[in-house]
Amino acid sequence: MLLSCSLRHLNDQVFSMSTAQKTALRGGIISAISAYAMWGVAPLYFKLIDHINADEILVHRVVWSTVLLMLVVLLTKRWRYFVETITQPKVVLRLTISATFLAVNWFMFIWAVNNDHLLDASLGYYINPLFSVALGVIFLGERLRPWQIFAVGLAFIGVIIQLFMLGSLPMVSLALAATFGIYGLLRKQMPLDSFVGLLIESLMMLPIALIYWLVFLKTSTSNMLDNELSLNILLICAGIVTTAPLLCFTAATKRMTLSALGFFQYIGPSIMFILATFYYQEPLYFAKLITFGCIWTALAIFSFDSIKARKRAKKVIVT
Repeated sequence: MLLSCSLRHLNDQVFSMSTAQKTALRGGIISAISAYAMWGVAPLYFKLIDHINADEILVHRVVWSTVLLMLVVLLTKRWRYFVETITQPKVVLRLTISATFLAVNWFMFIWAVNNDHLLDASLGYYINPLFSVALGVIFLGERLRPWQIFAVGLAFIGVIIQLFMLGSLPMVSLALAATFGIYGLLRKQMPLDSFVGLLIESLMMLPIALIYWLVFLKTSTSNMLDNELSLNILLICAGIVTTAPLLCFTAATKRMTLSALGFFQYIGPSIMFILATFYYQEPLYFAKLITFGCIWTALAIFSFDSIKARKRAKKVIVT
């Protein structure tokens, strides 16, 4: 429903565009769908290596993402921006902080998928947009319209219902939403090239990952020389799983507005929900279903209100 609403909104804009703008927009839509679809099916990859501990997978994700991002930065001639950024201590410090939240988010997602908590991961990424809105109000002084306040409140009620019915909060969901929301807030305040920023963040994680791998990680698969080639290929693919969606996402941001792009973010958790429920057959308790229902309703209200506000703003500009 949210995606169809977004597409109708985009169709309204298409009529006022030139042929070149229409072509760019279509390319942006394809790139956005590709990015969020890849994020949505990422659990299929992590399930292939679910016999490996989350901390070991995280190490490979950091190492091979760093290698691939370095290649991307070099091939796309972003090296000058990288040098300019890495020589700014304050920016590097802030990227180090954001890298910490990103690493925790990566670990929590891997752990959730490989320990049959994919529904919780899906819920977390549904909650994330509303959590980000709350952070914007608290830290950026942003103001919410009445329906937006209602949407955030409804999401909060959905979480509280699960607390009372199951006796526990959806901690995995909240942790994923919180870490990624805070990460997004930190990166929003640093207008950097996405690949350069992520490369520096990966480089901040890399020494810790390598030390942990070489000194502390003692498992049957930690020495890649002892592994089968197929397993090593899967482990190296952790970098591709991280980098490929980002390539598509960056292409999408160049071809469409961030407000329009935001509606596509629900593709990822929707795919995760379908995989968890129908493919991996995780139990969907009634309390969780109510929580999902509250979040879905809140997101629908928030999205419709945003579209109406944008249309009103355009009418004011025209008049």
